[in-house]
Formats: sequence, structure tokens, C-alpha cells
Amino acid sequence: MDLRNQTITVGELLNDPKSRAVFQRRFGHLMKHPMVKAAHSLTLRQLAEMAAVYLPQRTIQDTLRELEQL
Repeated sequence: MDLRNQTITVGELLNDPKSRAVFQRRFGHLMKHPMVKAAHSLTLRQLAEMAAVYLPQRTIQDTLRELEQL
């Protein structure tokens, strides 16, 4: 998948069934959080920067790699 140098929005990713499945599988417990809807306008880069406070860098990198391979 073309992540457009991580400028693709979270909303675009969540609207695509394949990339949504990646998020669901990796972060299913977080997908129902109210902030997910608010994050739709964020870029993937912005999301990754915010997530770095809560998630190991390896988890973020593995997720980005998986999304790129779609």
C-alpha cells in the first residue's frame, strides 16, 4: 500500500478493509476508544509519533512495514 511517505490519513487507512484489518488485529482492544474517531484526520506519521508514548517502537515499525506490504 502506498502510505505516501506516511502522509496518508488514519481515516483513509481505516476506510480500507485490508489496512483496517491490520489495525484491528494488532490493536483491537484500542479500536473502540473514542479517540480513534477523532484521529481520522491525523496523518500516519502523526499517529506514529503519538503512539510512541504508549507503544514500543518495534510494534510501530512492524505495523508500518505490514501496511506497506498490503
